Amino acid sequence: MADENIAKKKQDQKNPKRFTNKKHAIKKRLPVRPIEGDNVIYVTKKTNFKAQLDKCCDLLAKGEKEIILHGLGAAIQRCCNLALQLEILFSGTCQIEVNTGTVDVIDDLEPLTDDVDFGAQIRHTSSIHIRIFRTALLGAN
Repeated sequence: MADENIAKKKQDQKNPKRFTNKKHAIKKRLPVRPIEGDNVIYVTKKTNFKAQLDKCCDLLAKGEKEIILHGLGAAIQRCCNLALQLEILFSGTCQIEVNTGTVDVIDDLEPLTDDVDFGAQIRHTSSIHIRIFRTALLGAN
């Protein structure tokens, strides 16, 4: 009897907001971007790594005091790698400050049949925000 209650509670604890049926098509919305600017770079898995690295190097070489890298989900590893590559390239003139967190992402549920309504579901995705700032100018004594 007690085992049945425990098994039932475990089934009830599954996320009720998640729709896993075949009556809806899931359309993922773009996540909300916290800040905009020339020194803010959103790292994705689709963008060429070399292009992202070149953009960051250009910003730091042109005298930008800091750049901020944002990564979500699967792009977190790429974001960390980009920050470490910048630290190596600028050989000790830059420092890194890292913040991690969770971002709520909304998915739209579009009905595949006429008897079902539109809906939405919320997912939680890991995020990283890396601030790279100059501590000394390159070539200064």
